[in-house]
Amino acid sequence: MSQAIMDLVEKSSLKENPPEFEIGDTVDVHLKILEGNKERIQVFSGVVIARSGTGSREMFSVRRIVAGEGVERKFAVHSPRIEKVEVKRSGVVRRAKLYFLRNRVGKAVRLKERRRS
Repeated sequence: MSQAIMDLVEKSSLKENPPEFEIGDTVDVHLKILEGNKERIQVFSGVVIARSGTGSREMFSVRRIVAGEGVERKFAVHSPRIEKVEVKRSGVVRRAKLYFLRNRVGKAVRLKERRRS
C-alpha cells in the first residue's frame, strides 16, 4: 500500500524523456546555473563511471581530468537543473562501475570506442 503511494508521488517528479546513455559513454551534461537573478547553461563533460538507484532517486557519476587532477560529480537523472545529456562517444566496458579509472593516469584512462551500426 505505502509503496503504491510512493510511486504516485514520485511519478510527478520524473522526466517524460530521460536521457539515454550507458556506463563508459563520454557525455556533455548541460546544467542550468543560477547566478544572482541570471540563469545560464554550464557544460560538464566527462566519462560516466557509475549509475545507481531507480525512479526519482536515480543518479549517475561523471569523471573528468582538469589540470591533471581528477574531478567527479554526481547528478540526478531526473533533476530539473539538467537541461540535456549529450553522448559524444560510447566506450566498450565490461563492468557496471568504472572506479578502476581513478587509479589510472594519461592514456591508460582511455576506453575503446564502441562502434554503432
